Amino acid sequence: MALAVLTPAAARAQEPVAARQAAAGPLVSTEWLEKNLDAKGLRIVEVSVEPGQFERGHIPGAQNVAWHTDLVETVSRDIAGPDKFAALVRRLGIDRDTTVVLYGDNNNWFAAWGAWVFAQYGLVDNVKLLDGGRRKWEAEKRPLDTRSAEVAASRFEASSASPALRARLSDVLAVARKERDEQILDIRSPDEFSGKVIAPAGVPELAIRAGHIPGSVNVPWGKAVNPDGTIKSPAELKALYAAAGIDGSKPVITSCRIGERSSHSWFVLSRILGYPVRNYDGSWTEYGNTVGVPVVNLAGTVWGGK
Repeated sequence: MALAVLTPAAARAQEPVAARQAAAGPLVSTEWLEKNLDAKGLRIVEVSVEPGQFERGHIPGAQNVAWHTDLVETVSRDIAGPDKFAALVRRLGIDRDTTVVLYGDNNNWFAAWGAWVFAQYGLVDNVKLLDGGRRKWEAEKRPLDTRSAEVAASRFEASSASPALRARLSDVLAVARKERDEQILDIRSPDEFSGKVIAPAGVPELAIRAGHIPGSVNVPWGKAVNPDGTIKSPAELKALYAAAGIDGSKPVITSCRIGERSSHSWFVLSRILGYPVRNYDGSWTEYGNTVGVPVVNLAGTVWGGK
């Protein structure tokens, strides 16, 4: 008797129902993930910023991605190019129909950055964030492991990154000069937005001017999350951003300091609310260091050279 050969669609149909249901939305819960750690067609990836975090213990089956080396070019300031990204995704065993759950520390800032980079290479609907990230997983005392996951490499191929989800300096300048009818959402702290401080205390990436891009509105990223780090409901999110004049009727550009916090807001606005959004990863370290651009500095601070 000849063996039946499954088509890709039929093979996916035999995957656990729960794994397929994860594709219905951009978030998965800690409860769902613990129940489906061994689901076929699932890859779990940690993207944290604190060194050694993954090695001390991670979600069972997770693989580690270093955002500052794996997801970016390390010489030029840019996201990982097609060859580098394809090599990473092959190592992770991810293909275009793999369900990917990203999580990390710092309320998933860098996991969201990962989702933004993945999206530029066409991995969108199958890429999820673990709602609440590493913090919620640990708070609930869910299992951690120190063993490295072994997965079969994929044959993922990548073409050039799509420019549709990324804003450049020229884009934000056009909005600041009222040459383009878009909205800029600055998700930094109120003190950064007003110019009282150039950057949060202790961070090394600085601009030599303080303030914000003219015409931008300020909704700090943290207002979109609950105390446990989970993302608020769509109704709460719509009300939050509508109060600042953002309702999805115009394209939005998210911005912060280096693009990581703004990628979290990009994920909330684009993946959860479905608004047209681009992330400006140059953010204030590019804009605030650019000669001749218009700046609003409500605090009136002056850079002192230190």
